[in-house]
Amino acid sequence: MIPPRTETPSSAASRMTTDLRPGPPAEDVAGAHATGPDRPLLWRISFRSCVVATLCLPLLGLLSCVFISSVYHFEDATGTHCHVANYLPSISASISLSPECHIWRACIGLHWAPRVLVEYSYLKLYRGRFGARSVERSLSTLSLIFSVCENMGLLLLTSVSSTEAYAVHKMGFLLFIGSSLVYMLITCRLWSAIKMQSFSLRMLGLIAGRNACYLLAPSFVVLLDSSTGNTTCTANLEVLLAYTMFALFEYLLVFSNMAFHLTAVWDFRGRDIVVVSSEDKHF
Repeated sequence: MIPPRTETPSSAASRMTTDLRPGPPAEDVAGAHATGPDRPLLWRISFRSCVVATLCLPLLGLLSCVFISSVYHFEDATGTHCHVANYLPSISASISLSPECHIWRACIGLHWAPRVLVEYSYLKLYRGRFGARSVERSLSTLSLIFSVCENMGLLLLTSVSSTEAYAVHKMGFLLFIGSSLVYMLITCRLWSAIKMQSFSLRMLGLIAGRNACYLLAPSFVVLLDSSTGNTTCTANLEVLLAYTMFALFEYLLVFSNMAFHLTAVWDFRGRDIVVVSSEDKHF
């Protein structure tokens, strides 16, 4: 007779899996310690907290870099090749100095993985909503692809500053902006289809806010281009304002992008991200 198998510490170790599920009622949270008899709960965080923390990293990093550049490195951050006055440092100039570049790179590096998790959660949400509808399923996949491209562009322009390799930095900026606009357009299209399935005033307001952010973003891109249209180095008011307006529209473009991604707080309202221990597997 074969004796019963005893579980050793090594066989008790299990893989970690991440799950997205509705949060329990408020009165059950304190006593919740497991998701089932064989799947003990290891860690839980609300999706709202995850999204807010993810967006606060680049936001606080950017504000810190601009503040330090404006206070301690104002001349270096606002200097131009035309040697005309400039009153507002651009984002590229703010994140290229030290210690600003280290702060910015740390914030972007920390926010990258949670950002991908949020976008993958959107993919699962869309596929659950649309089922076998081929057009929307294809768009949901494209949404994830362009979101990853947006993050890759952000990582590229962050890793390589404009003073180190301007061409590479510019390539990262264009990849970030282009992918961001396409991603926002696809997202607006998908949520318009969701509105047709389940209409509500809250969803209508959410879609309107998304559309407003999307319409603002390309407007700022056009203003960015027009503000740099005059490249002649003549010390007149038009050139002086061009550099300042470029920096201003650059800030507004980034803030509109952050506001668009903030809508995930309402899309996943009442949801939690939980880490559970999977079932033991014996081979």
